[in-house]
Amino acid sequence: MKFRLTMVGLSLATIAACAGKTPSAESYKGLGAESLSPELVKKYTPPAVEGAWLSRVQKLLDLRGAAGRAVLSPDGRILYYTSSVTGVSQVWRIEGPFSYPRQMTGGADSTSVVTVLPNGRDLIISRDRNGEENPGLYLQSAKGGALREIYHQKKVQASAAYVTNDSRYLYFTANSEKPESYAIHRYDLKSGERKVVFSEPGTWMVADVRDDREFLLVKATGSIWREYSLWNAQTGELKPLLGQGEKEEYDMSFAPDKGAYLVVTPKFGEFRRLYLYKDGKFTPAGPNRQMDLESLAIDRARQRVYLGWNDQGYSRLQVLNARTLKPENVSRIPGADHVYVMNLSRDGRYAVIGASDATKPQTLYVKDWRTGSFTRWMDPNLPEVDTTKFAAAKLEYYPTRDGAKVPMFVRRPAVCQPAPCPVVVNFHGGPEGQSRPGFSPTAQMFVDAGFVYVEPNVRGSDGYGKSWLGADDGPKRLKVITDLEDAATALKKEFTVGGKVPKIGVMGGSYGGYATQYAMTRFAGAYDAGVAIVGMSNLITFLNNTAPYRRHLRTSEYGDPDKDREALVELSPVTHIRKIKGPMLLIQGLNDPRVPAGEAVQMHDILTSKGLPSELIIYADEGHGSAKRDNRANQLAHTLRFFEKHLR
Repeated sequence: MKFRLTMVGLSLATIAACAGKTPSAESYKGLGAESLSPELVKKYTPPAVEGAWLSRVQKLLDLRGAAGRAVLSPDGRILYYTSSVTGVSQVWRIEGPFSYPRQMTGGADSTSVVTVLPNGRDLIISRDRNGEENPGLYLQSAKGGALREIYHQKKVQASAAYVTNDSRYLYFTANSEKPESYAIHRYDLKSGERKVVFSEPGTWMVADVRDDREFLLVKATGSIWREYSLWNAQTGELKPLLGQGEKEEYDMSFAPDKGAYLVVTPKFGEFRRLYLYKDGKFTPAGPNRQMDLESLAIDRARQRVYLGWNDQGYSRLQVLNARTLKPENVSRIPGADHVYVMNLSRDGRYAVIGASDATKPQTLYVKDWRTGSFTRWMDPNLPEVDTTKFAAAKLEYYPTRDGAKVPMFVRRPAVCQPAPCPVVVNFHGGPEGQSRPGFSPTAQMFVDAGFVYVEPNVRGSDGYGKSWLGADDGPKRLKVITDLEDAATALKKEFTVGGKVPKIGVMGGSYGGYATQYAMTRFAGAYDAGVAIVGMSNLITFLNNTAPYRRHLRTSEYGDPDKDREALVELSPVTHIRKIKGPMLLIQGLNDPRVPAGEAVQMHDILTSKGLPSELIIYADEGHGSAKRDNRANQLAHTLRFFEKHLR
């Protein structure tokens, strides 16, 4: 892929710098829609890192468990899972608990298992190329062997949705007709014939299916807003069910009884909870807790409902009988920070459950409801490291200028010599994301190096009710963006020792990368150094240049480039560029469809034109974050090197 710089963006930045005027987001046209020259990309190729830095990081990256989806064969004898033990995500299988793992896929591209066919003979596989986030779908024998392409088109995202009970047809969604809309395709797994069976405008997904015929379709109308409709695969009839014309959050599945649905929504209270929806009426169902219900799953046999609760950042699993909605006993996993359901067998007999804590990554268990057994199938790999000594995240809070209390997870080194320890604040992505406790090699890397590692959940984060989540929507972000500066103020005070104030750094990826740039510009001086990974530098150019399928979803979160232009300009880091006082490291994937590479390039160009300290690294074979092991190690080592240099 070839890129070149927009001369318009460069000349305006240079003119503003020479004139001594403060530029704003209005001054830049953005580079994401244009291209960067091969020479420029080569110029910012990741430099090698000293062996000592790399060795420290690589050892921690070798600590791995199963990642992503894990699916069990219909007979419960074979577990297929995804792991990056080779350096990039690939599909593996084990034939029984703690049996020898066998690698199913290979190569340089990120690959994951989606599902196993009901007959158990084949797997549906997803594969992406170079971090482009345009995955294709493949068929592979459950015994292994070559992949057979089902559908993989350039600049098209394909996502498997449903396989019919007879293992004959695969339904999948893809933005093949229009870049901003998703059609439903039906693929004949026997003949290879494919055809589009649903192509209404909009971001459509398949939420649930009953009897191979009734499809519960969901249309995303905003970052969290959803509309649900019932689609008949035989007649093509589309019947609106819930959410049409609303700006509301819903998560919906078929209930056991005909015409009834299970719905998770915060519509009637502060937190998401479960309701039974029938004949246009909501009836509260299951427990009512003062915490968000973050996930809903029900097996195809409609026997059990699996609820995932967000308890201040900790994941709690609850299982209900699907008909009575009364709790059923599921074995507890002592000491786990997170317990969650990963996959359910079609007949409802088996549930694959994942668990993790501060001392180890994901461990996989299988619950057999017929026999009542709860079996651990595999443990994570922990070579050469005693993870029992890893620092556990402690839930704490810091005050804001308007009286709010922001939750944060803090990990501390055992000893700070000399005191005080420098502090690194990592803001999460999203912005509707949430920093969570648990196993984190990245966090431990900083703790081992003598940094206090802090992960705040500023207003706009998920998991604390709808008021907290919606506090930063659109122009409202102007009122709460000060949470970024308040974190630095509070942490400097908390970690001061003997009158000596610690140096403090800021970092993050995606929205966290944006937060880093805004903290370093608008709140210049609050932080001493910043590392921004795939972050936005200009909200207007970001919204104009992000992938078409994301644009309308992002405007509901950040604001409309026309209606909310004034707020977007004020909220763009480039607007406050002249205030910057500390050094920044910008890290970017060339193939990023979410935050185009031009966002990092234009920020670096402006900083450089003003003589301000800035480093830029571009990974030519990555997208929205580094997925390949060597790139991840290089990125983390450079991040650690940068903070060691500027915070010690």
